[in-house]
Amino acid sequence: MKKMKQMKQITILLVLLIPTFSIGQMVKGYKKQNDKVVITLDKGELHLSPLTENTVRVQYALEMKSQIPELVFISKIKVPNFKISESNSLIEIAMSKMTVVVDKKTGVLSYRNSQGKVFLSEKPEGRVFKPSLVQGEPCYIVEQGFSTLPEEYIYGTGQFQDGHLDIKGLPRRLTQVNTQIAIPFIMSSKGYGLLWHNYGLTDFNPADSVVNLKPAGTSGEAVTVAVTTTNGTQKETRQDGVFTGNFTVKENGEYAILLDVGQKMARKWQLTIDGKELINFKNHWLPPTTSILVKLTAGKHDMVVTGEKNDLPVVYYRKVINETVFRSPVANKLDYVVFAGNSDEVISSYRNLTGQAPLMPIWSLGYIHCRERFMTQGDLLENAKAFRDKKLPMDLIVQDWQYWGKYGWNSMKFDEDLFPDPAAMVKELHGMNMRLMLSVWSKIDKESVLGKEFNNKKYYISNTEWVDFFNPDAANYYWKNFSEKLLKTYQIDAWWQDATEPENDDLVGRKINNGTIPGEQMRNVYPMYVTKTVYEGSRKDAPDKRVFILTRSGFSGQQRYASAVWTGDVGNDWETLGRQLTAGLNCSITGLPWWTFDAGGFFRPGKGQYTDSKFHERFLRWFQLATFSPLQRVHGYQTDTEFWRYGEKVEAESLKYLNLRYRLLPYIYSQAADVTFKNGTLMRPLVMDFANDINSLKQKYEYMFGSAFLVAPVVSEGVENWDVYLPENQSGWFNFWTGKQFKGGQTVQTAASLSTIPLYVKSGSIIPMGEKMQYTNEKPAENLEIRIYTGANGKFELYEDEGTNYNYEKGAFSMIPFEWNEEKQTLTIGKRKGKSFNGLIENRVFNIVWVNESNGIGIENGKTNISVKYNGKSIAIQKK
Repeated sequence: MKKMKQMKQITILLVLLIPTFSIGQMVKGYKKQNDKVVITLDKGELHLSPLTENTVRVQYALEMKSQIPELVFISKIKVPNFKISESNSLIEIAMSKMTVVVDKKTGVLSYRNSQGKVFLSEKPEGRVFKPSLVQGEPCYIVEQGFSTLPEEYIYGTGQFQDGHLDIKGLPRRLTQVNTQIAIPFIMSSKGYGLLWHNYGLTDFNPADSVVNLKPAGTSGEAVTVAVTTTNGTQKETRQDGVFTGNFTVKENGEYAILLDVGQKMARKWQLTIDGKELINFKNHWLPPTTSILVKLTAGKHDMVVTGEKNDLPVVYYRKVINETVFRSPVANKLDYVVFAGNSDEVISSYRNLTGQAPLMPIWSLGYIHCRERFMTQGDLLENAKAFRDKKLPMDLIVQDWQYWGKYGWNSMKFDEDLFPDPAAMVKELHGMNMRLMLSVWSKIDKESVLGKEFNNKKYYISNTEWVDFFNPDAANYYWKNFSEKLLKTYQIDAWWQDATEPENDDLVGRKINNGTIPGEQMRNVYPMYVTKTVYEGSRKDAPDKRVFILTRSGFSGQQRYASAVWTGDVGNDWETLGRQLTAGLNCSITGLPWWTFDAGGFFRPGKGQYTDSKFHERFLRWFQLATFSPLQRVHGYQTDTEFWRYGEKVEAESLKYLNLRYRLLPYIYSQAADVTFKNGTLMRPLVMDFANDINSLKQKYEYMFGSAFLVAPVVSEGVENWDVYLPENQSGWFNFWTGKQFKGGQTVQTAASLSTIPLYVKSGSIIPMGEKMQYTNEKPAENLEIRIYTGANGKFELYEDEGTNYNYEKGAFSMIPFEWNEEKQTLTIGKRKGKSFNGLIENRVFNIVWVNESNGIGIENGKTNISVKYNGKSIAIQKK
C-alpha cells in the first residue's frame, strides 16, 4: 500500500553502463586455515570457505574487511573436512560432496560434484571489482559471470511479476517494492544453487545497451483511480504517455530486454518493437522494472513504450548467451555461496546454514479470511459469526489497517469509537475457535503520541516515518510498545507486517542505523530486521505461543522468523493470476517456504463484482489455487470479501474447496513438519522432483504440492478441459477426481469445469485425510482415512503435536511412519516416534482405502477396505 511520488530516475544508469573492469587474478600463493583457504592473487585475496560437505563460500576483495553485520549465515555448524591438492596449473579444495578447482593462471573457479562432473564455472575475466562511491563513502561495484549450459534451466531470485519461471538469460533488477520480493538466490536444473551474498540492489543478468526514448505525447483520457498509499486511500489521476526510439542489433538471435519506467512504481508496462506488442500489463501499482526475452533479426528496430505520462522510461538490452551474471553497485567485497546437489539437498544445506523454518501454528494452515477492511468491532464480529452460522470453515480473521482511527497511523492503539473493547473482541473470537491477525506497520505517524516519542529519540530513518530497525535501540523500543500495547494487552494471535520493503524503496539516499550507514548498503534487508524484531520479541514475551507473521517483503534467511510472504497489491485478471503462480514458485525455490497471495486479487472490479459472473469465474480459479498454496487466504480492496456476498454458486463452490483444504489438513500439517524437521518445501516447482525431464522444466503453471499432488491450476477463461503434462514417472499418476491411472511423460486433456482444479497424485503416494471441520482443532483425528495410491513403493510420515506452542522443540510430538511395498502389496504402519503430549491419540483407527476408479476419489470419504486399530506399535496390512 503505497504513496507514490513522481520523481526523476537517479539510480542505476551509470552502474549499468560501466565497462568490464576485470582485474589481475593470477594466483601467487595460498594458505590453508582451519576454516578456509586463502588464495593470494596478483591483486587482492580470494577466500574459499567450506561451509558444509556440499557448500562453499567465495569471497574476493582487495582487502578483506567488513563493517556490515552477518545477516544470512547465522548458524554455528562444524566446518567440514577438506583437502587441498595442487598441480602445475590447478589448486583443488575437496569436500566429500563437491570440489572447488582454482585455475592458477586466471584465478577462475569451477565446481565439480561428487561424481567428478563440472556443474558450474566462472567465466574468464568474469570477476569485476570497480571502485565507486555511495553517499560520498567508498564502496565497490562487484560482478561475477558464470558459464551456463545450453539445456540448463534456472529458477529463483524471488517473487517477480514478469510472468517468467525459467529465468536463464533474463535480466531482473533485485529491489524490494510492493508486489516484488528480491531474493538473490538461484536454483539450476543441473544440480546446484547459488546465493549472491549482497544486501543491496543487485542486477541479475544486467543489460548494458540503452534505447534512447523520447516523449511522443499522451494517449487516451485521463482517469482518476482510488489507490492504497501509506496514508490510506487516495485518488490519483493518470494518463498514458507514449515514448519512442530505435536501436540496432548486429546479429540475429535472442535478446534480453529490461524496461525501467523511471518512477518508484509503475502503473503500466507496454512495449512494442516494430509494431509487435511484446509487453502489455497494468495494475494500480507495478514494480518499476520488467523484463522479456525476444528474438530479433540483425538491423534497426523501432520501439514504442506506453506508460504513465510522468514516466521517464529507459530500455536496456543485450544478446542472450549461455551465461549468468550478478552485479551489485554497492559492496565492499564480492561474496557468493555455491551449493551442490539436487534442489532438496541445496535447500536443506541453505536452511542448516541460515536457520530452520519454525513450525507454523496449525490454525494458520486453515482458511485465513481478510478484507480491506472491517470498519468496526461489530462489523468484524458479525462476519465472524456468519461464518459459523453458514458452516463455512475458517480459522483466522484479519483486521487490516485504520483501526487506529483518530490516534494516527500505526499508533498501536485502537480507536475506541470504532473498536470499543478489543480485548472482549479477541475473547469472543477465541470463544468461536477463531484467531485474530492484526495489521501492524513499521511506519508510525510522527504526530501521534507514540510517533513523537520515536521522533524525540531519533528512532526514525531520516526524513521518513519508517522506524530505523537497523538501530537496535529503535527496534527494542518498537517491540516494547508493540508488546505492551498489543500483544500482552489483547492476546492477539498473529501479526500482519505490511509494507516492510520499506515502501517507496525508501532507504535510497538516506542514512540508517542512527545516520551511520548509507541505506543503499542494506537496501533489501529491511524486512529481515522487522520480522526478526517481532519474532524474537514474541518468543520472549509469549513463549508458549507459536509466532505467525505475514509480511509483504522478505530476504534470504527470513524463514527462521516464522514469516510468510504474500504478493502484495495485485490485480484480479487472468494474466495476474498466472503471474502469481510463477512468482510463488520462484519465491519458494529460494528456500522461503511460506508464501501466499490475495485470492481474488487485491484490486477488485468495484461494486459490480458481487454480480459479475466473469469475475466469479476468475475468483473461483484464484481460490482453487489458494487451496493448494502454503496458505489459503482471501483479501480484497474496498471489498466485502465474504463468499456468500457473491451468490449461492460461489458460496457452494468455495465451500467445496474449504472442505478439501480441511480434509487434507493431516497431509498439509505433516508436510509443514517436513519443512521444519527436514528442511522440506511444500510448493515445489517441477525442477525439484523431475530435473531430468526436459518437458517438466518447461511447465510454467504446474507444480508439486508436497510429495504427492501434481497441481495444474486453470489460469484462463471459459475452460472445460485443460492440458496437463504428467512428468516422467515410471509408475504413473492417478487423477484425484476420477481415480483413473495414466502413464507419465505425456500430456493429458483433463476435465476442468469451473468446479474442478486439475489434480493428479503420484503413484506410490500415501495421503491421510481427516473429517470435514469448521476449524482445525474441531475434531480429534481419531479416525483418519488413509488413501493408498498403488503402483510404486511409497512412504509418508504422519505428524501431530499440540499445534499452537513450541513443545515440539522438546520432542513432544507424534510421528507415525507409513510404508507401502508394491511388490509385497503390504502397508506397514510403523512404531510411533516422539514424546507424549496433551492431545496425543494413544488408540485410533486408520481406515485404509486402496484408490481406484470406483473408490477413494475426490473430496468425499472413500469406502474403507480395511479398518486398522493402531496403538503406537508397528503393524502390517496385506492388500486383499
